[in-house]
Amino acid sequence: MIYTDTRTNILTGIQIPYRHILLGFVFILSAVFSVYAQSLSLSNDEKTLTIEDAKDNEIYAFGKTVIVKKAAKGVLTFGGDVIVEGRVEGDVAAIGGNIVQKEGGFIGGDVIVFGGTYRAESQKPLRNEGKETVMVAMFEEELRNFATNPLSLFSPSFSWTFLAQRFLLIFFWFIISLALTTISPGAVSRAVTRLQLSSLKVFAIGFLGFWVVIISVIASVSFLPGYLSAIVGLMAFVLLFLGYVFGRVALQMSVGKIVQKRFFPEKKQSETMALLIGVVIWSILLSIPYLWVLTLLTLFSASIGLVFTAKTNSGWQKT
Repeated sequence: MIYTDTRTNILTGIQIPYRHILLGFVFILSAVFSVYAQSLSLSNDEKTLTIEDAKDNEIYAFGKTVIVKKAAKGVLTFGGDVIVEGRVEGDVAAIGGNIVQKEGGFIGGDVIVFGGTYRAESQKPLRNEGKETVMVAMFEEELRNFATNPLSLFSPSFSWTFLAQRFLLIFFWFIISLALTTISPGAVSRAVTRLQLSSLKVFAIGFLGFWVVIISVIASVSFLPGYLSAIVGLMAFVLLFLGYVFGRVALQMSVGKIVQKRFFPEKKQSETMALLIGVVIWSILLSIPYLWVLTLLTLFSASIGLVFTAKTNSGWQKT
């Protein structure tokens, strides 16, 4: 017996209007953007962003001044000012800029300013109780310049001010290095020995540890409560800061000794001269455009590696 399939496909012969669907999608997307654009307006010089009514939107601006006329959920600017004339329900933050709360303006969250100031025109600004104001007034011009020209961070312009800063940094790191080697000569000597015996291992451990610390901080901010993420961030900052100082001193001493052995007679070699040579060399490397990024990563990797291998003294001894 032969069976014949007599079922019919109801979709056969139906042509799907892909072009119409695409045009409809573009129309809907354009409508959404037009509605959103009605709440935002950019000045002719593209340096001022005016917010009319964006109470459900977080506003992020780079190198622009933000003026909140009516409402916004939150505002963050990098390299620009924030002027609150209307109502901001959440936090207002400015990096490399100022925050101005006009009379009648409302800020419901925290006010955070790094590289600028916070100023309220009314004697009793409209703020929710219990909200904090964090203000660090430093590096305002540097942060503004970086926002308008990000490549300037990788390729700093040479000037007399730049040269004077490098001389001051050389003097600063020489004093720090001299003080640390005087206070704890054994720890610095062991760190230099570890670098000489197995520098690749130290750099590899430090490079991995550096990214583990960074990822841990990001994860803590995303998933942990505020007080726990603050503790994790503080611990990471202390580890990176102290590790960087100790690691840089060890690297400066190590490089200085290598240069002394190759170019100086044995009678004129000294730890003080080795420190000075190392400080000058690393300061020059950190001043070269684009190369300073790789140099800084090298310093952090070596520093964290020296911290993580600090207690394994027996493994670094020569047989």
